[in-house]
Amino acid sequence: MQTLNLVCIGRLKESYLREACAEYQKRLSAFCKLNLIELPEYRLPAEPGSAEIARGIAAEGREIRAKCSGYQIPLCIEGKQLSSEELAETFRRLALEGRSEISLIIGGSYGLAEEVKAAAGLKLSLSRMTFPHQLARVLLLEQVYRAFQINSNGKYHK
Repeated sequence: MQTLNLVCIGRLKESYLREACAEYQKRLSAFCKLNLIELPEYRLPAEPGSAEIARGIAAEGREIRAKCSGYQIPLCIEGKQLSSEELAETFRRLALEGRSEISLIIGGSYGLAEEVKAAAGLKLSLSRMTFPHQLARVLLLEQVYRAFQINSNGKYHK
């Protein structure tokens, strides 16, 4: 059974997002061991300058790197967009290669440190559209669940 680490900057603030994530976490328990790792957002002033933002991204990057192991897949704008079937194939291929641990990474609202992206086995983009990073967590969990359903010939994916 694969272990998935979902490493995220920040906590979910809205109850409806927490409930959606909890539902997918429950569903995924049949397919993998899911570890949710929430890291604190770097505190920035109300109107941060570029140097302050860079320091925040770097600090978050150090925290992320300390918690990641296995094959790393950060979500980033320059990442590759995959279909649900392609994501399923990625998980299937990683399992066949003996990669039992995968870290999925969602950064903060200002993005990810270059060191996090450089360590990636695959950089992933959910869409060319911009989503709040809290909503991205729900979208990612749904797609991961869908990928496992595809790989197990489940009825969820039509």
